Amino acid sequence: MTRRTGPTARDTAANPSCTVTVCRGCCCGTSKIPGVDHAAQLSQLRQTLAGVAQVRVSDCLDTCDYANVVVVQPSAAGRRAGGRPVWLGLVNDPDAAGDIAAWVHAGGPGLADPPGVLDLYTIAPARRTRQQLP
Repeated sequence: MTRRTGPTARDTAANPSCTVTVCRGCCCGTSKIPGVDHAAQLSQLRQTLAGVAQVRVSDCLDTCDYANVVVVQPSAAGRRAGGRPVWLGLVNDPDAAGDIAAWVHAGGPGLADPPGVLDLYTIAPARRTRQQLP
């Protein structure tokens, strides 16, 4: 018998927080995007969202034209309120991680409006790409 290591429906219901997925694949988080402290960006998100949201790193999300990419998935309550995952691209400004964290602290998709500046980062990836993210 194999053990499941991924979240179950019960885990998801018990953990109502948002999930923030940070792409660190072929282009995101690499020297292909110069002048960005990629490690500091990820560290800032992890520190400011500790205990509030799960921050995870993903391999390439196949949206390389928009590197660095961050996806904010709604909490269970946010999804019930109509929230859907929000894809943010070109997240290369040092203040962007703080704006994302502030939004997640306020409730994230479905529960709080994002800071206006995040509208500048919103992207619509291809359907094929969206379907790869649970």
